[in-house]
Amino acid sequence: MTGTVRTGTATTRNDAPKRNGDDPARNGGDSARSSSDPARNGDDPTRGGSDPTRNGDDPTRGGSDPTRSGSGLAGGGDWPDGELQRWFREQARAARTEVRVVPLDALRGWHADPGTGDLRHRGGGFFTVTGLAVGSETGPVPRWEQPIISQPEIGVLGLLVRRRAGRVECLIQAKMEPGNINGVQISPTVQATRSNYTRVHGGRATPYLEHFATARPGTVVVDVLQSEQGSWFLGKRNRNMVVEARGPVEERDGFRWVRLDVLHRLMRLDNVVNMDTRTVLSCLASVSPPGPAALPARPAGHGEGNGARDGDGFGALVTASFAPPGRPDGRPDETEIELLSWLTAHRSRQPMTVRPIPGRTVRDWSWTGDEISHRDGRHFSIVGVEVRTGVREVDGWDQPMLVPRGRGVAAFLVRVVGGVLHVLVRAAAQPGLRDAVEIGPTVQCRPENYAHLPAADRPRFLDEVLSAPPERVRYDCVLSEEGGRFYHAENRYLVVEAGDGVPDDPPEDFRWTTLHRLAALTRQGHNVNVEARSLLACLHALSGATP
Repeated sequence: MTGTVRTGTATTRNDAPKRNGDDPARNGGDSARSSSDPARNGDDPTRGGSDPTRNGDDPTRGGSDPTRSGSGLAGGGDWPDGELQRWFREQARAARTEVRVVPLDALRGWHADPGTGDLRHRGGGFFTVTGLAVGSETGPVPRWEQPIISQPEIGVLGLLVRRRAGRVECLIQAKMEPGNINGVQISPTVQATRSNYTRVHGGRATPYLEHFATARPGTVVVDVLQSEQGSWFLGKRNRNMVVEARGPVEERDGFRWVRLDVLHRLMRLDNVVNMDTRTVLSCLASVSPPGPAALPARPAGHGEGNGARDGDGFGALVTASFAPPGRPDGRPDETEIELLSWLTAHRSRQPMTVRPIPGRTVRDWSWTGDEISHRDGRHFSIVGVEVRTGVREVDGWDQPMLVPRGRGVAAFLVRVVGGVLHVLVRAAAQPGLRDAVEIGPTVQCRPENYAHLPAADRPRFLDEVLSAPPERVRYDCVLSEEGGRFYHAENRYLVVEAGDGVPDDPPEDFRWTTLHRLAALTRQGHNVNVEARSLLACLHALSGATP
């Protein structure tokens, strides 16, 4: 990644000045979905040494990984549109932003509640960092306590589309967020919390919001509430929308009309298309199935971070799996209600109980004025960040952010069943989900968190995914998670052909299903979790040309 993505100086946390009280120049501090982060090459100076989110030894790759020293943006190869790449780089250079990691008690506009210890914004908006007590009937740990982000307000993730010359085009923006590992990524047309678009911060208005807040009849393509990371958010959901523009819509600075098939191809690059864009595109897959595979194949054996591999008809299999049911072998396919019934049965068992608790009482966690962290250094920590930028609704703010330990893995195992490509999904329980269980990927974990446990307690099928030979790996990209709340949070997203050791009749919390059935469940909220939706969008990109 080039150093032009972010500019400005950064200081270590130990040098950050202690500050108390609110700064009226900040309008109370905007914690909403925000901008960038300091220059990033190896060790992060804002962390005063090695950055735990960027370990040299990556457990998801089985050892030291020199190919992952930068993002997919660094080499600049494989961009489907050279002019788009130049525009993107220009936007990154123009977005002058500085992010410093600072102690929690130095955050302006934030305070620890004197009774509970919860971290709150003084204006009462945005979000709170509180505690949660969890009991689980699944997994190796039956009970635990943890910090969690409570953000009850509903934001808007909106993508404006239009048809040009028989193709769908999307209005995207190059958006800086403080948690993005490379600063700027491609975002939907509108990406804003309620606090943000109602201008609690007193800053600038959200561009293009009117197309979604007061959508004209007949223009709404997708409109659904979807969950976000259930291990880190308590009940969070956002309104995912796709709206068709009627009449001309000009490109404002930082925005650009891009063909949908080009946007899909960008998901073959590391850390370019952000999480919010991916979740909206996954919902669009349910109403806009892909057309025939037409994208040029990438060379076989391209290596890690190859984005996608085809050339042998795999794209056509993906396309057929998104199509309405009908198996070449004539056998009956599962119905949507059968998949939903399987999910409902797992929810009915109430596999997880949760109880909010005061932050200062959370066991096994150190809750100090510097940061919140696990006593054994696992899972994640909560730190403070100070943001200075000229490209957001306000020019600066402070906020807490969650820093995961290590890189996660989110993977689908896939197999052809009855002539149709199927994915292996799991009924995944997470404490922050409103219904406790949603459909998740085959594998979804951060391997570092299981290093201290016996081999039998490692997530099922994790080794099958990580040890798969290159010829079975169909998709392999590192993609960022929500950059407005998480600092340098990445998952390695994979699509891997299942080997002989993966059963056709899997354990009861796993199920083979088609992409069509999975996409159909995204039309209703809270059925498919955000990691599975990201993979659904990635698979949609593998299928080839889109309408």
